[in-house]
Amino acid sequence: MPAVPAASASRAVILDTDIGTDVDDAMALALLLGLPGADLLGVTTVYGDTELRARLARRYGALAARDLRVRAGAGATLSGREVWWAGHEGSLHSGLEKESYEDGSAVEWMVRTAAERPGQVDVLAIGPLTNIALALDADPAFAENVRTLWVMGGSFDGAERTEHNFRSDAVAAARVFGSGIRTVVTGLEVTRRVRVLDTHLRELKVAGPLGAALVADIDQWWKFWDEQWNVPHDPVAVLSLARPELFTLSGPGTVRIELDGEDAGASTFVPDTAQGAAQDTVEGTGGAAGRTRLVLDLDAEAVAEEIVRGIVAAGAGR
Repeated sequence: MPAVPAASASRAVILDTDIGTDVDDAMALALLLGLPGADLLGVTTVYGDTELRARLARRYGALAARDLRVRAGAGATLSGREVWWAGHEGSLHSGLEKESYEDGSAVEWMVRTAAERPGQVDVLAIGPLTNIALALDADPAFAENVRTLWVMGGSFDGAERTEHNFRSDAVAAARVFGSGIRTVVTGLEVTRRVRVLDTHLRELKVAGPLGAALVADIDQWWKFWDEQWNVPHDPVAVLSLARPELFTLSGPGTVRIELDGEDAGASTFVPDTAQGAAQDTVEGTGGAAGRTRLVLDLDAEAVAEEIVRGIVAAGAGR
C-alpha cells in the first residue's frame, strides 16, 4: 500500500459532517477554518435533517467571515436506523431559515470533485458514513481518487462495544471499509484522552462571534450531559490530518464492522499480519488488506492546545 501522504503546505479538504448533534462537529469546522494550509473546498452534511445541518454549517462559516460551499447530503441511513436525538439541532441559532446552501447532490459533487483532482483531495468524515458509502456506490473510482479518507469513528480497545457514527449506519461503515479506500481512523479510545474544560472556554470566548456561538453550544451540550467538560472527538480527527507529528499510527490493516444484532456497528482493527487468520471469520465485512491505519496514540495536551488555537484563529479571521 502507498504510504499515507505526509502533511504538506496546503491540503485540499472536503468535510462530511452531521453538524448540530454533538457540538464537536461545529468545533471541527471552526478548527478547519483556522488552520493554516487547510483549503476547505466544501462541506457536505449527513444524517437526519441535512438541510438544517447545511444551514448551520453556513452560519458557522459566516461567523468566521467565510463564504462556505455547503451541500445537503443523505438524511436516511442505509441501515434504516433512526436518527438519534433529532429535533434540537441549531436550536440556539435564530434565523437559520435565511441561510442558503448550494443546490445539487452532495454525493455527486463529492465524487466529481475527487475525480477532477485525483489523489489531491482529502475527505474528513466525522459523522455516519452514509455519504461516503453512496459516493463509492456512485463511482468505485472514488476509492482511488481520494487522497486519504480521515474518519472519526469506532472503538477499538474493547472498553466500549459500539460508537455513535458506526452504530448509526453500520451498513455504510461496512461498505466504506470494504471498498479498499485509503483510510486513517481515530477511535474513541484515542479521542477520549482529550477534554475541553472551562479554562478552554474562557479562551474561546475571545474568538469573536464564532467563539461566542461555540461557547453557547458547548454549554448546552454540557447541560444535556450534566457535565463540565466534553470530548472534542471530531477536532482530534481533524488534527490527525493537519498535525500528524502529534499522533502515532498503526501499520496497515483493515477494519471489520459487525452488521447484525445489538452490536451492529462494532468495529475491530485487523493488522496485516493477522489477515490470513481472520479472513474466514469476518468474510463479507471488510475489504482489501493494508488500506487502513488506526490512530494509536497522541500528545493529548498539545492536541487540546492546537484545537483552541485554531478556533481562536478562525474567530479572528486568520
